[in-house]
Amino acid sequence: MIRTQPVIVSPARETLATHKVLRNTYALLSMTLLFSAAMAAVAVSVGAPPLGFLVTLVGMLGMLFLTMKLRNSAWGLVSVFGFTGFAGFSIGPMLSAYLALPNGAELVLMTAGLTGTIFLALSAYVLTTRRDFSFMGGFLFVGLITALVLSLAAFFFEMPGLQLAVSGLVVLLMSGFILYDTSSIVNGGETNYIMATVALFLDILNLFTSLLQLLGVLSGDD
Repeated sequence: MIRTQPVIVSPARETLATHKVLRNTYALLSMTLLFSAAMAAVAVSVGAPPLGFLVTLVGMLGMLFLTMKLRNSAWGLVSVFGFTGFAGFSIGPMLSAYLALPNGAELVLMTAGLTGTIFLALSAYVLTTRRDFSFMGGFLFVGLITALVLSLAAFFFEMPGLQLAVSGLVVLLMSGFILYDTSSIVNGGETNYIMATVALFLDILNLFTSLLQLLGVLSGDD
């Protein structure tokens, strides 16, 4: 009987693999964020109307599913740009509404700066300490489902106060997801940089839109 020796991966090789995933993830994330911002700017410049809840949901889920299927091929890169570009274009009408306010430009810029600061601070903390935040997975999943249900209730029953509370909840959840997703890369839980990019992109996108809603209300312009 033929017996095979188990493949032992040295810690040094694991570290190199993790650094490669991190490097590729942050490089791709930077490019997709810029592309998404460019598509949002296109939507603003042409005055694109809101795509609608159903169209946005189907489009996002469809592109996300395609990216997951193609994540191990070169076409996955094309798909992830399609996904992030569609996401950017879909929030263009919302940005147009805020930019039309008296201090809209300052509000959007402040939100973008705050989003970037939160992301960089939380990511730096994980990269520096290398803490494992996988224990947060169950809590974050339950929180996400709760936020989704409450958001749908606020949308269909036209409850702006509830929607504001949901935005606050999403800010907390996305901050947790940044810790969780970055930890997953650092500790070898996520080895595909395309999917790692998608996860962090969604964290940043949802953090930005929720902060924009909160700051819009606090500034008295919503």
